Amino acid sequence: MIYCSSLALCVDLYELTMAYGYWKLGMAEREAVFTLFFRRPPFQGGFAIAAGLGSAVDFIEQFKFNESDLSYLEGLKTGNGKPLFEVVFLNYLKTLKFTCDIEAVVEGTPIFPYEPIIRVQGPILQAQLLESSLLNIINFQTLIATKACRISMLTQGDEVVEFGLRRAQGMDGALSATRAAFVGGCHSTSNVLAGKLFGIPVKGTHSHSWVMAFDDERASFEAYSSVMPDECIFLVDTHDTIEGVKRAIAVARKHKGLRLLGVRIDSGDLVHLSVRVRKLLDDAGYRETKIMASNELDEMVIRDLKMGGARIDLWGIGTNLITGKGQGALDGVYKLTAIRDIDGRWCYKIKTSEQFIKTTNPGILQVGRFFGDDGGAICDMIYDVEMGFSDDVELIDSVDHLRRRKLDIGGGDIERQDLLVPLFRGGKRVYDSPDLFDIQRHTKLQMDRLPKPIYRFLYRQSYFVGLEQHLYALKMRLIAESK
Repeated sequence: MIYCSSLALCVDLYELTMAYGYWKLGMAEREAVFTLFFRRPPFQGGFAIAAGLGSAVDFIEQFKFNESDLSYLEGLKTGNGKPLFEVVFLNYLKTLKFTCDIEAVVEGTPIFPYEPIIRVQGPILQAQLLESSLLNIINFQTLIATKACRISMLTQGDEVVEFGLRRAQGMDGALSATRAAFVGGCHSTSNVLAGKLFGIPVKGTHSHSWVMAFDDERASFEAYSSVMPDECIFLVDTHDTIEGVKRAIAVARKHKGLRLLGVRIDSGDLVHLSVRVRKLLDDAGYRETKIMASNELDEMVIRDLKMGGARIDLWGIGTNLITGKGQGALDGVYKLTAIRDIDGRWCYKIKTSEQFIKTTNPGILQVGRFFGDDGGAICDMIYDVEMGFSDDVELIDSVDHLRRRKLDIGGGDIERQDLLVPLFRGGKRVYDSPDLFDIQRHTKLQMDRLPKPIYRFLYRQSYFVGLEQHLYALKMRLIAESK
């Protein structure tokens, strides 16, 4: 567990000022529902991989304001020098106990625009305070898990090592990204702290500085083989890649007990070099020795290398994976979708906009994923748990209202799985986070159940996600009333 102490002040200030307002106006305990979702798939792709749930659960379990937090808040002033918060409110925060119900999509599940990833239901003050932290955790890890999944699909079963610690956005960013990369499909990491914290296998070679620290390249390989005879992956491109491979082979032949696991190429024409290196290794009898490639790789480069006939077995992916290069952030948002009135009745809420893409879906939302008799996913339905749905249901795309789909789900040929599962009930944790290996297996299993055309980088087909017809009608009515 990384979040072993409270990080309750990891909020934007407006969440605290709104919480103060709810408290001061007697609204703090009013039951409300917030939904976390995104509007566009990252990397101009067709899906995202839900990630960060384990980190979010740990964060929520430890959520509390300690004396240091409250002392800091007490020192905040308004523009005219008055205390920003009353002492009585700070005392309220001191004794605050988390009592919300939370449901979320299991990590490793492919998800699509507007589908709720997390639903928080409970006192509005508490639910509001979780906004920025949940977005911070889920947005970033989902972004990186999606990048890793895209890379892993194109490596076609080859091992992928996450290499990005030195280029990550800070130490916490490196840990979060390494965890998410494993969820998305990476096999190992160079980040030893992530290995310790998450149980991810660690793997590494040596750098150019090791080679340069000795009189010549062969001497550096000799020295490394004496230190790590069972884990030799030689970096061969410090001076000349082909000559470096020849020296690696000579060292391996001289030391009969040495395991030449691989050679790494970090520069140059990776197609041309890997083909030549493979022939050298095979001719020398080292057919099991792997060729590892690094050097600013991402899914697009890997696709081109594979199409070009590169003989690469092992991929070291650094900067472009750990930073989510190509998209700075997932556009996840956290919106109020329902609140009880003073009589205890649910009032569904909607945010409208001149940009229809930014108009939210109201309700206490759940996602049903439908599977055909072959086990493959057919489509997803966003529905309201209070309204439910009929066996003969029509789904309407929430952005393109001309896209519709009818389902007869009463006949028994279609299976439905609700994607949001309980994490907390009344503030008590009811969810056991699986280990990362199980989450990674879940990612692959769920991706295999989706239609293959949605994976394409070009000429991709969109996966159908629709609002249940009654929820769609409610949304249209609320939009009309808001105008």
